[in-house]
Amino acid sequence: MDLEITTQVLLLGGLMAVVLGAVVAKTSFCTMGAVSDWVNMSDTGRIRSWFLAIAVAIIGVSLFEIFSIMDAGESRVPYRRSLFFWPRYVFGGLMFGVGMTLASGCGNKNLVSVGGGNLKSVLVVLVTGAMAYLMTWTDLYAVVFHSWMEPLSPDLARLGVEDQSLGTLLGAVTGTAGPGVLTPYLGILLALGIVIAVSRSPTFRTNTDLLLGGVVVGLVVTGGWYLTGGPLGQEWMEAVDFMDEPIPGAGTQSYTFINPMNEALIYLASPLNTRLITFGVAGLFGVIAGSLLYALFSRQFKFEWFVGFRDFLNHLVGAVLMGTGGVLAMGCTIGQGVTGVSTLALGSFVALGSIIVGSALTMKVQYYKLVYEQEATFPKALITGMVDLRLLPSRMRRLDAI
Repeated sequence: MDLEITTQVLLLGGLMAVVLGAVVAKTSFCTMGAVSDWVNMSDTGRIRSWFLAIAVAIIGVSLFEIFSIMDAGESRVPYRRSLFFWPRYVFGGLMFGVGMTLASGCGNKNLVSVGGGNLKSVLVVLVTGAMAYLMTWTDLYAVVFHSWMEPLSPDLARLGVEDQSLGTLLGAVTGTAGPGVLTPYLGILLALGIVIAVSRSPTFRTNTDLLLGGVVVGLVVTGGWYLTGGPLGQEWMEAVDFMDEPIPGAGTQSYTFINPMNEALIYLASPLNTRLITFGVAGLFGVIAGSLLYALFSRQFKFEWFVGFRDFLNHLVGAVLMGTGGVLAMGCTIGQGVTGVSTLALGSFVALGSIIVGSALTMKVQYYKLVYEQEATFPKALITGMVDLRLLPSRMRRLDAI
């Protein structure tokens, strides 16, 4: 019975990921592309679609908690933990944002590209997974990062605050409610505000692909939470508790794609051991399968390779940064930017903002170095980019605005 339940969870999780992969491929839902459109062309269409996905996921999780269907505070990835690990969120998010820009897309986008025949993305996925493996299964994280990040991170429990969800923090500040009581209701209000904000654009409201991408990504993330944390998920966990050999990766969760790349490498090393197929691995292969089906159906499947050594190097460095930063930040643009934010964990918002800043700054630096060539040294391009993003005062500008 336990294996039957596990099979159901993994199969349904994989099938939802197939839908995710196909829709992302069709609609060009891409978080790096969204930031690029906004920074380089002042086009907010795709970033509105991204935030629509966030709103849909927040509404789903909030309703689940209001009706006691699931508890996001018990998620496998401890988004709401009381330890506010801000260096991980900030530095990991910045690294991931830089990495996804160099690698032509985030983890999810590269999986979609693999399904479409992009061999560059195969390298990105393998290297990202390898770095995630090193960060998870070796001393790399403990020695290089944890040793100095953990002492800088306040434990909110010492202040009497049980977790970092926005509702719990608001309740603690105002003294009006206990842990988690306000969170789902605050989530509904926040999500409605996001929907109103993104819908102010007439162009966005009439763009079917942007609407479809945002709604489906949000619903799939919501579905992942329900599948693993709802009635079937609870049966799954009860069955797993009585197993002689625990199933890795079991627990309440939704879609994320950096650590699953590490888990996929572990599974591929022993492909006959089906116990190594986690929810994340099922989701990863599902996204590739969905994008492959769409590419074949639409006749858009096409092999792509690097145009030169610099292109190869950019993707390689980007993959290293994504694997490292994704584990540090505890998620990617989907894993933190949608799944994590749907729990209303403060750290997820910090990670999301850091990813956007890291990506936007990288694009600015690339653009200024392209236009000004030798005159635009890295420090000048970086400072000017930070001025453009209003992170530094305008008097510090080193290059004329483009």
